[in-house]
Amino acid sequence: MLAQIFAGVIFVSMFVLILTEIVERQVISCGCAVLTIVFVFGIGMHSLTAVWETLNLGSFFRSDFWYVSGSETGGSGGINWETITFIFGMMVMVEGMARVGFFRWLCMKIARLVKYRIIPLFVTFMLLSTLLSMFIDSITVILFLSAVTIELSQLLQFDPVPMILSEIFCANLGGSATMCGDPPNIIIGTSLGYSFTDFLTHTGFIAFLAFLAVLAYFYLTFRKELTEAAAHQVTDHSALPDPESTITDRKGFMISSLIFLGVVVLLVTHSMTGLTVSTIGVVAAVVTLLAAGRHAPGILKKVDYKTLFFFIGLFVVIGGLEQTGILTVMADFIGRISGGSAKLMIAIIIWLSAIASAFVDNIPFATTMIPIIKALSATYGVDLPVLAWTLAMGTDIGGSATPIGASANVVGIATAAREGHIIKWGTYCKKMVPATVIVVVMSMLIIYARYL
Repeated sequence: MLAQIFAGVIFVSMFVLILTEIVERQVISCGCAVLTIVFVFGIGMHSLTAVWETLNLGSFFRSDFWYVSGSETGGSGGINWETITFIFGMMVMVEGMARVGFFRWLCMKIARLVKYRIIPLFVTFMLLSTLLSMFIDSITVILFLSAVTIELSQLLQFDPVPMILSEIFCANLGGSATMCGDPPNIIIGTSLGYSFTDFLTHTGFIAFLAFLAVLAYFYLTFRKELTEAAAHQVTDHSALPDPESTITDRKGFMISSLIFLGVVVLLVTHSMTGLTVSTIGVVAAVVTLLAAGRHAPGILKKVDYKTLFFFIGLFVVIGGLEQTGILTVMADFIGRISGGSAKLMIAIIIWLSAIASAFVDNIPFATTMIPIIKALSATYGVDLPVLAWTLAMGTDIGGSATPIGASANVVGIATAAREGHIIKWGTYCKKMVPATVIVVVMSMLIIYARYL
C-alpha cells in the first residue's frame, strides 16, 4: 500500500509539473524517476528485482531486440529501449537531411510546381505536412514547413496563419497514420509488437479518410482569406529563390535522400525482414554519420537529447505504477464504468485520450494507457489491436485542439510569432477544436464500423 501511495503521488506530481512548465520536462521526468527508484522500489517495495525489471537493461542483449523471427511479441515492461534507440536514429537521420537543405528544397520545389498559386499551395502544403509526418517527427516537419510558408508569404504577400494552422493539424494527423509518425505510436508499436504495416493499414486508413474531411473543413474555414489572397497575390516570381539554391551540399543531398528512402523501405518491410525498429534506427544513424564525415560531430550535437532523457525518466515512473499494480486498478475502473461493453470502452478511451492530450503531453498519457488497455483486453475479451488503434488516434489527434497539446503546435506558433504573426489561444482553438472533434468522431465511428 505504501509503495502504491508513493507511486501515485510521484506520477501525479510529474504530470502537474510538466503541465506548469516551470522546469524543463526532462528534468522533471528524470527527477521523478530517481524518486520512484528510491521511494517506490526501495522504501515501499524493498525490491531490487523491480528496479532491474524497470531499467530493462537486459533488453539490449536479447536477440528479439535486434531481430524477430516470426510474429512480434512486443517489448517488456520498464524502459522501452527499442523506442529510445529508434527515435535517436531517426533524429540523427533528420539532422543529416536538414544539414544539406533537403526540407527547404522540397518545400520550394513543390511551391514552384504549383506556380506559387495560393490555393494550390495551401492544399499541397497540407498534403506535404501529412506525408512527411508519416515518416519524420512532426516537430521537424513543422519547423521547416512553417518557416518556408512565412518566407513565401512575405514574397507573395499573403497571410500565412491559415496555412500554418492547417499544416500543424495535418502534421499531427499524418503522425497518426504510421508507427514512426508520432512518439505515442512508436511506444504503442514497440510495446505491443505491431509493425509499420499494421499501423498503416489500420490507423493509416482512418487518417486517409480524415485528411479528406479536414482538407474540406480548412478550405471552407479559410475560403475568404484564401480567395482574397489569390486575387491580390504577387505575379512576379523572379525574386523567389531557385529550389536548387537551397541545397547546401549536393553530394550530401543525394546521399541523404537515398538514406531516407532506404529507411522508409526498411520500415515498410520490417515485419517481413524481421528487423526491429531499433535495428533500423541504428542503421539510419550509423549510415548518416558515416556519410556526413567531418560533419558527423555537428549532427550529433544537434540531436535532441532532452527528449530522449524525458522518455527514459517517464518509462521509469510508469514502471512504478505497473510494478505496484495501480495500472491494473485503473483498468478495472474503466472496465466497470463501461460494463464490459466494447463500444463504450472504445468511446471512453478515445475521448479520454483526446481530451487529456489537448492539455497534457500525449507521450506520458499514451505510455500510461498501454498497460491499462492490455489489462482491459485480457479481462473483458476486447481485441487488443482495436484498443491500440483507438488509443493511437485519440492521443495523436487530441493534441491538435490547443496550442499546448502537441510539440508541433508550439513550434508552429512560435515560428509565426517571431515574424510578427501572433496566433492567440482564442483564434487557434476556434479553428482547431472543430477539426479535432470531426476527426475524433470519424475515428470512433470507423472503428465501430470496421472492428465491431
